[in-house]
Amino acid sequence: MVEALPRHGVPADQVLDELRALRAADQPTHGGRLFAYVYDSGVPGLDDLANAAYAISASVNGLDPTAFPSLLAMENALVGAAARQLGSGPGTAAPEVVGSVTSGGTESLILAVKAARDGRPDVTAPRIVVPVTGHAAFAKAAHYLGVALDAVPVSPSTLRPSVDDIAAAITPDTVLVACSAPSYAHGVIDPVAEIAAVAAAAGVRCHVDACFGGWTLPYLRRLGVDLPAFDFAVPGVTSISVDLHKYAYAPKGTSVLLHRDPALRAPQYFAFGDWPGYTMINSGVASTRSGGPIAAAYATLRRIGDDGYLRLASITRDAVAGLAAAVEAVDGLRLMAPAIGTVVCFTATPGGPDLFVLADELTARGFHTQAQLRYGDLPASIHLTVTASVAPHVAEFGTALTDAAAAAHAHGPAALPAEVLAMVGALDPAALTPSVVAGLAAGLGLGGSGSPLPARMAAVNTLLDAAPVPVRERLLVEFLGLLQRPAFD
Repeated sequence: MVEALPRHGVPADQVLDELRALRAADQPTHGGRLFAYVYDSGVPGLDDLANAAYAISASVNGLDPTAFPSLLAMENALVGAAARQLGSGPGTAAPEVVGSVTSGGTESLILAVKAARDGRPDVTAPRIVVPVTGHAAFAKAAHYLGVALDAVPVSPSTLRPSVDDIAAAITPDTVLVACSAPSYAHGVIDPVAEIAAVAAAAGVRCHVDACFGGWTLPYLRRLGVDLPAFDFAVPGVTSISVDLHKYAYAPKGTSVLLHRDPALRAPQYFAFGDWPGYTMINSGVASTRSGGPIAAAYATLRRIGDDGYLRLASITRDAVAGLAAAVEAVDGLRLMAPAIGTVVCFTATPGGPDLFVLADELTARGFHTQAQLRYGDLPASIHLTVTASVAPHVAEFGTALTDAAAAAHAHGPAALPAEVLAMVGALDPAALTPSVVAGLAAGLGLGGSGSPLPARMAAVNTLLDAAPVPVRERLLVEFLGLLQRPAFD
């Protein structure tokens, strides 16, 4: 690592070369071989357009829309596009929908919880009801905002919550009920209409987390995919979040939070004038916001257009079908849920390959997947986020999956001493001091010189999978603390 602040300035070409060298260690963000974290449309020239648009508005500050009306105009256009996608507009059941552009799905969910909490000042100990498959950002929002989270289990067979369980979890202190369209982990759409109905009957807001699927599900429906209702056409749905930096294929940093009407949005804002500086009014968590991401999203939507998104959804739908068929063709693997959206999630059957070893074997063959640990009655799984750029590689992935499963069978599970697994299962999280975790990390090949991660992650995932959730969380916190240390030349 070089010094970020050298005594004398460095030539621009050298700086860019340094950045390229650093990027060489990253996972591939384009080319359809990374099944998580990034969303690649495969549209030629789209990145160049988005980068140019970003540069045009990078110095614009979203803190004050009266000073920078260009940003306000673009935000309103993006909100309008998202609202039309999700059942709003003239002649619909929700003509008054309003919204805000945020930095991502996590901020959108935090703000949805804030609006619900602050919209009920009579509730002194607010609570939210969320299925266990709801995004972890709901837990983050609850933690940040001092709200209690009531997690509702899901059926191991359907991966959906029981509406009766949702209803039973609602109390007089509940300010928000949430559901997913779809859940990130498995790609399953919750019974939104039924959940919204029980929330409305209790006088409680219902938020639909459509960050992951809200942009593409309407196009899949237009293509003939049979999908349950989940948007503002559903009575009782009071807010919806949708990420533009997912299947709208905008660069990172743009999500939209929609509310059915302005009164529901009002508690989302933060205003403060009790100091001698400027009166602060924010629609989101951040005050200063670069206009770059918003301009890049605006340019992306304009460039692709409605017909373009329909075409990309069609390509993605076919890729999902091909990947799902590839999984079903391998002995020892099964789909966790029907692949009706943009997710393929699979697990191992009894006697099947070790999933963590399988993930490593796929990585060795050029396909980077996301391993998901066990949770309660839900088994470990492998998650594939499928984008349009994956389509040319479906057949190749099928071959790689067959070969990787055979190699994982031959290899067997990651070998960890039984006493280590037993120790992790019995640990008190408070006993996991930085020095203890550093020793454990070193034994797994983590955090040393060179790359902070080993080439294969099966041993790490096996260890985390064996750990109770509080221990798992503590391990990850301490390990991330080992990685995030100041760099000195």
